[in-house]
Amino acid sequence: MREFIDWDIFKYVVLVVGTFLVALLASIILRKLTNVFIKKYSSIIKSDPTNFSFLKNALPYIIFSIAIIFIFLKIPFLKSLGTALFAGAGIFAAIVGFASQKAFANIISGIFILIFKPFRVGDTLEISNARKGTVEEITLRHTIIKDYENRRVIIPNNQISDDILINSSIADESIRKFVEFSISYDADMDKAMKIIQEEAEKHPNFMDNRTSEEKQTGEPAVLVRVVGHGDFSINLRAYVWTASNDLAFALYTDLLYSVKKRFDHEGIEIPFPYRTIVFKKDTEEKPHKDK
Repeated sequence: MREFIDWDIFKYVVLVVGTFLVALLASIILRKLTNVFIKKYSSIIKSDPTNFSFLKNALPYIIFSIAIIFIFLKIPFLKSLGTALFAGAGIFAAIVGFASQKAFANIISGIFILIFKPFRVGDTLEISNARKGTVEEITLRHTIIKDYENRRVIIPNNQISDDILINSSIADESIRKFVEFSISYDADMDKAMKIIQEEAEKHPNFMDNRTSEEKQTGEPAVLVRVVGHGDFSINLRAYVWTASNDLAFALYTDLLYSVKKRFDHEGIEIPFPYRTIVFKKDTEEKPHKDK
């Protein structure tokens, strides 16, 4: 009898360990196969890689859930325990639900992200705290964004769903970049605006976004407007089109450099505050002492 009990326990231990090892191995293999599929075939079949990425991250949960259910069904003690837990499922569900409400909120938010797609894997995303980067992965719990310093920003799905997002890739990746310059009141505005247009149009990242009608009517490829009169300057804004967010940043920084060089060469002054300092002399006469 003793030997039978020991063998029975040993058999169940082997069953539990073996089941979890198989589940772990299956999870690793399926995740790797899914990664290969996402990288090689999502563009070929013209499918959004976000769907496969979410499925890839859901696979371990599904596999281990099946493994746990299998163990409960195969071991008599755990099966009876499962029946008891099922009988008290109301209280148990309330306890688990209260303890895991944030986790469930993140999972539900992740499902909503997958369904409504406010952003996808590969989109350029800016969130409210001025962080900006590329969406690298969407899991059941969180979203991973790779910023421009090559760091990973990990945001819970529930939080990112409630946040205000700027998506530069959701419908049209082209960007109309605002580039602003200040010139002095004595400078030639028309000449300055022409310099800005010329420097923008010859930049390799510039994109002519005019329609055929606008080209026929002579609309400029780069629109420059006066947007304000400051205390020391006239403020000009150039509206420059480019193909993507990354190209827009390069275009912006290059124009700040090249336009300043042209302004210096053409005699267009970029103003700075002038201050007049007056030294007040002590003109008060010292009081005479009584003689």
